[in-house]
Amino acid sequence: MKLVEGQEAPDFTLLDEKEEPHTLSAYRGKPVVIFFYPRDDTPGCTKEACNFRDDYSAYEKAGAVILGISADDSKSHAKFINKFSLPFTLLADTEKTVVNDYDVWGLKKFMGKEYEGIFRTTFLIDSAGKIARIFENVKPEPHSQEVLDALAAL
Repeated sequence: MKLVEGQEAPDFTLLDEKEEPHTLSAYRGKPVVIFFYPRDDTPGCTKEACNFRDDYSAYEKAGAVILGISADDSKSHAKFINKFSLPFTLLADTEKTVVNDYDVWGLKKFMGKEYEGIFRTTFLIDSAGKIARIFENVKPEPHSQEVLDALAAL
């Protein structure tokens, strides 16, 4: 089912890069940025993550939590975080439960080949746990600023 702005964000619990659980509903009272990305340490995903990193102080100032989610495992996330000094949490959805709940998993095309993967999509969840904004077909470079602008409008 396609999620829409204004509806309750589906709750989930996933393990982070240290294999510690994080539950979305535990962040109630704060805005949460959930960015779904295809793979750790690939060019577009690195650009996107590093832009969130570079703008991290603005997110902290806004009281927002950033959670990155991909189907990579915790070990892969730990390497990605260490390599690029990422100051936020990355969650491992190896079973693809959450990517399916958020409808960001499906058939993709690249250089004439079709394959299944994660659509680069970001959800801005307000402090009450509702979806405030959905960013689809995200372009990695300007995206963090788009999210900050939306966050400022909450």
